[in-house]
Amino acid sequence: MRLPQETIRAKRDGGTLDDGAIAAFVAGLTDGSVTEGQAAAFAMAVFFRGLSVPERVALTRAMTHSGEVLTWDLPGPVLDKHSTGGVGDTVSLALAPMVAACGGYVPMISGRGLGHTGGTLDKLASIPGYDVAPEPDLFRRVVAEIGCAVIGQTARMAPADKRLYAIRDVTGTVESLDLITASILSKKLAAGLGGLVMDVKQGSGAFMASLPEARALAGSIVSVAVGAGLPTTALITDMDAPLASSAGNALEVAYAIDYLTGARREPAFHAVTLALGAEMLVLGRLAATREEATAALEDALASGRAAERFGRMVAALGGPADLVERPSAYLPAAPVRRRIEAAGTVAAVATRDIGLAVIGLGGGRTRPQDGIDPAVGFTDLPRPGEASGLLGIVHAADEAAADRAEAALRAAIRMGDPPQGRPAVIERIDG
Repeated sequence: MRLPQETIRAKRDGGTLDDGAIAAFVAGLTDGSVTEGQAAAFAMAVFFRGLSVPERVALTRAMTHSGEVLTWDLPGPVLDKHSTGGVGDTVSLALAPMVAACGGYVPMISGRGLGHTGGTLDKLASIPGYDVAPEPDLFRRVVAEIGCAVIGQTARMAPADKRLYAIRDVTGTVESLDLITASILSKKLAAGLGGLVMDVKQGSGAFMASLPEARALAGSIVSVAVGAGLPTTALITDMDAPLASSAGNALEVAYAIDYLTGARREPAFHAVTLALGAEMLVLGRLAATREEATAALEDALASGRAAERFGRMVAALGGPADLVERPSAYLPAAPVRRRIEAAGTVAAVATRDIGLAVIGLGGGRTRPQDGIDPAVGFTDLPRPGEASGLLGIVHAADEAAADRAEAALRAAIRMGDPPQGRPAVIERIDG
């Protein structure tokens, strides 16, 4: 019998865990015999001591097989994209239907908010009626008929990761390269993918603040994924400012709809979305080159096919049938909206602090069991180099919350000389 406390002690003291110890601990996460305190202690031990590549592989495999592993019989490639998390990163909601409109199948298993970052699952949960945890048969049917379904982890898929994910969120262990790798890949391997593209964020709003850290994480994910038989590439993308000008759950859904319909397409968001989509189409052999793939994605947007796929997906999973046409009729809106103005040019954005301000408004969690207010957050956020005179619009539940959010937003944005720009897509790491 392998006691969980002995596994924790071994890792705490810098030891190497064998496959059996890791498998036993993951089994305890799944059946509940490992307590929340033990899971938190394990996460902290791994955070400080790290895992070797064989340990990462063992943890990934154990969490993958802690539940159901899907298989697919579809006429096209099964593809997915995953982001390491940032602020205003609502690419998944736009990209899944875009790739589906180009012939791919995207069974996207997403998570809720983690640390200061917004979660795709929380964003979708702001849509009235949308089932973020459908029965497996419905999930399969939506993917087969529409080409994409963005949902959360079901109780059957990687349940060990689902439990550890929630504990990491509130114990200061989110940034562990080892746990990020195992968490991401256990879900993706359980989804039965044929190809994966990673979006590794780097900058003030990312878990990996420096480029060397981002390269290390991207390399870890690509090497472990390819070693597990999943073709994977990674892009390192800029998170020195919110990717979209909106941050907050329902606000980001509205932003994604605007993007898909062409109501607004901001340059940085558009560049990252197209780059990730092009990698997916090439990986799935739906395009011979990235240039050809980019043209196909642009056509899916311009023709309205991508927006139509998104609307059908929402309706098939229980949401309003006309959400794309009338988002304001369904998405929750905060009672207080306040414009925050300032003169000058934006020199820098403390992006992580903006994510924390969304949590302070009630748009994220400080404990796993906390509820969230889907309506709160920010819109019209600026990027470095912009001089619009508007720092953003606060969406809050009351005036006191708006006061706190305004102070946080002003503190997070520094005015001054325009910085030297950097590309939205910084680097590519091939498997």
